Amino acid sequence: MKTSFKIALFLLFTLIWSIFVYLINGEWLYFLPLLLADVIFFETISWQFWKKKKEKKKSTKSELRNWIEAIAFAVVAAHILRTFFIEAYTIPTSSMEKSMLIGDFLFVSKVSYGPRTPMTPIAFPLVHHTLPFTNQKSYSEKIKLPYHRMKGLGKIERNDCVVFNWPAEKLGRPVDKKENYVKRCVGIAGDKIEIINGQLIVNDQNQVEPEGMKKQFVYNVKTKGSGLNPKILYEKFDITEGSRGKNPNEYNLFLTDESYKGIQKFNNVELVEKRISEGEYNIFSSPQNNPNKWLIQNPYNWHEDMFGPIIIPKAGEKVKLTTKNLPIYKDIIERYESNSLKVLDSNIFINDSLTNEYTFKMNYYWLMGDNRHNSADSRMWGFVPENHIVGKALFVWMSWDKNAKGIKKIRWDRLFTSVK
Repeated sequence: MKTSFKIALFLLFTLIWSIFVYLINGEWLYFLPLLLADVIFFETISWQFWKKKKEKKKSTKSELRNWIEAIAFAVVAAHILRTFFIEAYTIPTSSMEKSMLIGDFLFVSKVSYGPRTPMTPIAFPLVHHTLPFTNQKSYSEKIKLPYHRMKGLGKIERNDCVVFNWPAEKLGRPVDKKENYVKRCVGIAGDKIEIINGQLIVNDQNQVEPEGMKKQFVYNVKTKGSGLNPKILYEKFDITEGSRGKNPNEYNLFLTDESYKGIQKFNNVELVEKRISEGEYNIFSSPQNNPNKWLIQNPYNWHEDMFGPIIIPKAGEKVKLTTKNLPIYKDIIERYESNSLKVLDSNIFINDSLTNEYTFKMNYYWLMGDNRHNSADSRMWGFVPENHIVGKALFVWMSWDKNAKGIKKIRWDRLFTSVK
């Protein structure tokens, strides 16, 4: 087949395919002509690897050029796959213990909720916000694109484990270059959220917990006579977090429902009591200048175990604004939806207009860690905007236990398990 005919056929297919993708709103399928181009013109990938290779005529291309073309195509294909389809992440902290463990390696689906088009398209491929082995940013802000999400396979549902860009980050990075977090979405736009004595209540009902979800809370544990054996706590009940109290017979342990029931059976344990905060960790309460503190003032004295009720903002819905509830919506109005906000003599001005209400432009979500007493989440920094959503955690492909030795370092029972 002549090269000119191949090119004409390829261009015709690309045109027809682009029209088809546009009609079905499947923007993330635009990549297919790239693979076809490799099959027809470049042949950098062996698409018929099962067949015995025929001897080829000696190529006029140099070996170096072949390598450059193969590497370039692989990088482009991997970058497209990572941007629009699936990406690998690791769990660095214990905020989702025991549902997800430190050392879990996840695959995250971008198409589940629809991939975002890059907001900072000029960037070094296959890295996030920082170049490897340097402290230099991996992107340029000379070109910035508005937020746009392609059509996905579904929408965010309650109890999905979601990867998102941390909205509270104030390092000046673009949205898609902010640090990635993973939490459980316990409330979607329009839901009513409340926490009473540590119990999460969604739309006036106790949270419906999915099978496989394992919440943790801090418990005060008191023994009589002798202490607890750390090895037994770890090997038998997988208790990996906690500390000894001031009294040698007192412990502060992070327990699931299962480990709570198990530790109660110890002969030397006389007390196992869930710790309920009494306001020492006030939400929305601390100074702006300290990055380790919460972001806005708390007008209600809410804290991690006593919170709300509060309605999660929904696109198109209005909220009545007062000087009391304004701190809750301040970041939405100013940072996420790009308005100017001023308060003069108890009067609220948005974009220099006096008002007592605001209409939300985006949907928002409420995300929390399953490790409820060791998770910085929406209780601390508020709502997560839809433009910060990255994708849905699908499954664990590798899990590495740094506390184990030898072959036991690999958690074999977690390999290729779905995220619950």
